[in-house]
Amino acid sequence: MNATYDNRQQLLSRAECNILRGLAILGIVLHNYCHWLGPIVKENEYTYDQHNVDVLHQVLSHPDGCLPIHLLSFFGHYGVPVFLFLSAYGLVCKYEHGGSATPGGHAPLPPAPRFIAYHYLKLFKMMIVGFVAFTVVDAMTPGSWHYTVTQILAQFCMVNNVLPDPDHQIWPGPYWFFGLMLQLYIVYRLVLARRPWTYTVVLMAVCVLLQMVMEPDGDTMNRYRYNFMGGMLPFGLGLLYARYGHRLHTGPRGGWAYACLLLGSCLLIYLCSLSFYLWALVPAFVCTASVCAVRWLAAWPAALHAPVTTVPVWMGQVSAALFVCHPILRKVFIPISRGGDIYTGLLLYILASICVGWLFREVMKKMPNPQLK
Repeated sequence: MNATYDNRQQLLSRAECNILRGLAILGIVLHNYCHWLGPIVKENEYTYDQHNVDVLHQVLSHPDGCLPIHLLSFFGHYGVPVFLFLSAYGLVCKYEHGGSATPGGHAPLPPAPRFIAYHYLKLFKMMIVGFVAFTVVDAMTPGSWHYTVTQILAQFCMVNNVLPDPDHQIWPGPYWFFGLMLQLYIVYRLVLARRPWTYTVVLMAVCVLLQMVMEPDGDTMNRYRYNFMGGMLPFGLGLLYARYGHRLHTGPRGGWAYACLLLGSCLLIYLCSLSFYLWALVPAFVCTASVCAVRWLAAWPAALHAPVTTVPVWMGQVSAALFVCHPILRKVFIPISRGGDIYTGLLLYILASICVGWLFREVMKKMPNPQLK
């Protein structure tokens, strides 16, 4: 692992990407449990509700034993922008830099239909394992969802994000991410792949500006944020970082510099969350905080790397399996927390998710991989 950190030809090493995935999936898994608890402050993910911000201020000014739950509920969903950033970064490394994050040879860019089909099948391989297991558990537990044929087919085709009232069309809720990623793959291949940086910047700016003129908590905003427009900012930043990020790291820069940038980014995440117009920019600062965090860790003495990064690296390696399985375990353990034993239910949920995630990963490894030929 230390050798990986020493590979300065890469902007982000494989280990660093896994650390970011591990931290991102931890935030998502915990958020998707905590925000189901009634008295806990709710997030501003698809819409902006000033009441949620006011409640956050209230719990911060009068903290109690549930403060970590409140913070995870409000901020944990920002693991999604980290995944979008890393997905875009990986696309550039694969299709524009010949597998390296520095300018070099180009891997062949497949025709659009083949490219889209390949990435759809990769997503479907992940989704189908979790979806089938979830529907079985959901049917056997109280509060089961009554699926329609349209909802099932839309989930399989990953187009449920575009259905009216997506809040009540997608179950389990986190699986909206599959439709979002498929849309972004299409946008990348048709619009952004190997195009000048202006294409990416203009599309990012248009998506952010359109969001700023919408009703903060209206249906239009809700549907907008469920689709690629709501994720274009972190995705575009991932593309730009992979292409031009080496210019940001020229010359020596110590760990203290990255620590200061990390703290500044975290402060901006909080401050921008307090305003509707600045809220649209929060994913950008989530991305800068993430990159600064792994850069800061990379500057630590070698003896401190492993104890701090071993768990996030491993969780990053199983992040896909954790994502597809955690809604299943949430349905099982959430009654414990709702009954008053909040941290007991949460701990059992975390342990079960890790174990089942490992099992799901082994199952998915046995499934055939799509071929891009």
